[in-house]
Amino acid sequence: MEYNPNRKSEQKLKIAIGVLSVLVGILGFLYFRERQQNHKQTEVSNVQARELLQANIKLDSISSQLSSKIIEIKRLGGNVEELMRVKTQLEADKIAMNKMGGFSMKKYESKIRNYVALLSKKDQEIAALKRENGVLVAQNDSLNKQTQSLLEGISFAQKALSDSNGAFSMKAKDLADRNREAELRNRELSDKVIQAAAMRAENINIYAISSKGKEADGGSYKAKRVDKIRVSFHLQENDLTEKDQKIIYLRILEPSGATVADMATGSGTFPYKAKETTYTAKQRIIFDNKNQLVEFVYSRGMPYKEGKHVIELYSEGYRIGEGIFEVK
Repeated sequence: MEYNPNRKSEQKLKIAIGVLSVLVGILGFLYFRERQQNHKQTEVSNVQARELLQANIKLDSISSQLSSKIIEIKRLGGNVEELMRVKTQLEADKIAMNKMGGFSMKKYESKIRNYVALLSKKDQEIAALKRENGVLVAQNDSLNKQTQSLLEGISFAQKALSDSNGAFSMKAKDLADRNREAELRNRELSDKVIQAAAMRAENINIYAISSKGKEADGGSYKAKRVDKIRVSFHLQENDLTEKDQKIIYLRILEPSGATVADMATGSGTFPYKAKETTYTAKQRIIFDNKNQLVEFVYSRGMPYKEGKHVIELYSEGYRIGEGIFEVK
């Protein structure tokens, strides 16, 4: 049998073509599957982007409504502390939401429903305040009319008395003026004595404590390193101050002026200049008039906003000291 080298080469070529065809088929299948996976990932990313945009729009709308209701309730004389806290939380939610990887609308639906429910509740509160203010206006008008009538009667009586006995009226008026002046001077002296007896805080220092328990001073701290705030100060010696139990109130004010407070962890209100003022924390002490050291350690449970924060200390109706720290 005659050997044919060309036939052998043809067989090798056919085998190579067959192997290449198989490889091309495999590569084609892998490419098609990769494109499908990329397409699915793109679709998921697009859905997440749309959901994130919708959530931002909803939260922006809620934030705008919160600001509007804060202004309205303030105008009507209502308490806006709850709304201020919720607005702060909402802004924190927006920041966290935009930093979140793989955003899911389901995680924020509950929060958005709670915000909407609060807005509805505040609408009812505003309506009640408007009704109360309407009643107060009517009562005020009635009282003004009664007061005017009484003033007219007093004026008539004074005129009649003056006409009947002018000299006596002048002496009585002079005596009354002197009595008023004496009462005013006594009241001023009493106020000065009370004010002089008020406690005073000095050497106020503010420290930041990290989540690992490391403490830093200097008055300027990075937000991520502030887990707790420690406020330390001494009470000046004062022989006019009674040695008894005192309550000291601590207020931490954010850069916006809002009070850092959480009623669930001990915050509340106290009377100051004839109105209720919110405090962050309070402490009872026994004043010993020995330049005693007092400390507050406050854990907020959420990050502090960037900017200057003010620390205010109050006791017995007086602001006894203040300090400043900055969060960067």
